[in-house]
Amino acid sequence: MKINFTKMHGCGNDFVVINATMDLQNWQPSVNEAAFLLDRHFGIGGDQLLIIYPSEIADIKMTIFNPDGGEVEMCGNGIRCCALYAKNHKLVDKNKMTVETLAGLIKPVIEDECVRVDMGEPKLDAAEIPVTGFSGKVINVEPPIIENNFVLPSMNCVSMGNPHTIFFVDDINAVPLAEVGKEIESSFIFPNKTNVEFAQVLDAKTIRMRVFERGAGITLACGTGACGTVVAGILSGKLDNDVTVILDGGELNISWQGEGTPIFMTGPAEEVFSGEVEK
Repeated sequence: MKINFTKMHGCGNDFVVINATMDLQNWQPSVNEAAFLLDRHFGIGGDQLLIIYPSEIADIKMTIFNPDGGEVEMCGNGIRCCALYAKNHKLVDKNKMTVETLAGLIKPVIEDECVRVDMGEPKLDAAEIPVTGFSGKVINVEPPIIENNFVLPSMNCVSMGNPHTIFFVDDINAVPLAEVGKEIESSFIFPNKTNVEFAQVLDAKTIRMRVFERGAGITLACGTGACGTVVAGILSGKLDNDVTVILDGGELNISWQGEGTPIFMTGPAEEVFSGEVEK
């Protein structure tokens, strides 16, 4: 069976997008199918697989799969691509829409070349993130012990519907991200594993961030990671409420007015090419 797909990216975070609103409504990819589609040598290649289904509670539903075949709750760059695809391919006939995800209802708005997304309120309680061994907020706490010789600074944990662990460093280029990220991702204190972000504060309105994504490895950008990092920076007194996040693949604008309010993410999304693949 042949499946039509579209390759998209947001700040270099790339996705294989499949429209399952018609013929594929009952299709759920197996671990092997997801891994094959995302394989950069033998498949199409991408950081994540996005499948768009009909929804009974929103305009559309987005499901997300990693290269290891695991399904995840949310993806900030993915939601922007999903929204732009839905508008371009006439699944939704408006610029403001609702998208059902495992992290809840997300509300993207298409604005010219960018998509602005109400990402909801970040979760800050250890039990909700989840991270074991802590209670309440997990901000500026002692990090877990890792075997790598790199000395970890204070740890911050935030959930944007998916778990993030953030470290602020003086020199982001000195971080051995692949080795350290992989070890932290699977630390015993994270029962659902975690996404790992390292950030360098350039000034109160600008940070440089790199990410090791859970189940995917190093990627060029992570929208939920950018949101979680800004939340951690604001709570730590390092950042203002509106921040530009410089990623390996581009820039995102993140705005948060503090606890009890939603966080907003604005950034680009782009279709790269379309094709068909044998399932």
